[in-house]
Amino acid sequence: MLATVELGQDFSVLGQQYKKLISALVDVVNMPAIPVEVAVTTDGNFRGFDGNQFYVIERGALTAKYQGKDVYILDEGDILLPDIAGTGDDSIAVFYGSDAGAMLGSYPALEFMRRVFADQSATKLWTRLLVTYAGLMLRITAANAREEAGATPGFEIYEPGDIIIRQGERADYVFNMSSGAAEVLVDNVVVGRVGEGEIFGAMAALTQADRSATVRAKTTCSVVKVPKEQFTELIKNNPATIHSLLIDMANSIVNLNEQLVGLRG
Repeated sequence: MLATVELGQDFSVLGQQYKKLISALVDVVNMPAIPVEVAVTTDGNFRGFDGNQFYVIERGALTAKYQGKDVYILDEGDILLPDIAGTGDDSIAVFYGSDAGAMLGSYPALEFMRRVFADQSATKLWTRLLVTYAGLMLRITAANAREEAGATPGFEIYEPGDIIIRQGERADYVFNMSSGAAEVLVDNVVVGRVGEGEIFGAMAALTQADRSATVRAKTTCSVVKVPKEQFTELIKNNPATIHSLLIDMANSIVNLNEQLVGLRG
């Protein structure tokens, strides 16, 4: 994914991770793609566009336009997730065109999602994809906002020993571990771990409570930060996110039990 405004290195890192997640998800879902040739499209949607399909860009690029303005560009390896508002009202619709043409792989959205929900690994990949997508959109939105509007960081790299979450602090974000590993501490005692792909920090954010534990980077960690309000909307609109979140919470409980047994021993 390419932005039409200048953004930092964090956007590029997230974009690379986003494409890896898309590729992995398509492999797990294992559906044959229907080829779609896109001719040069300067206005409106490309010919044959269907809001009930997901499209993966195999060659060329698509430009997403909103109210006549180029917002972002999808290039090879990106996925086109149609705007939920549809195209009934041109004044609020997002349109997808191509300045030089493109080749897409098309997947029926309902069948694609049925396969996602039927496979635990696919559900987890889908959740990570949505969280990463939210991080990309957050940066594009912030870059296009007025200068006086505050921009949320959304992505950080932590070195070994750095504190990602501090016990007792206010919970403003939910986190996704894009890469790396961290340890969980309660009152300076290690009680668990966080691995790549896991969502953490959600419990306090969802319950409006202060942080009940500290999370400290054990290796170099790339972390996506999603504001708690945005995460709440994400789980409301995407049941798969809830499923993945429950899996990560269950794993945390298992890890805690293992630590308790170890301490008793």
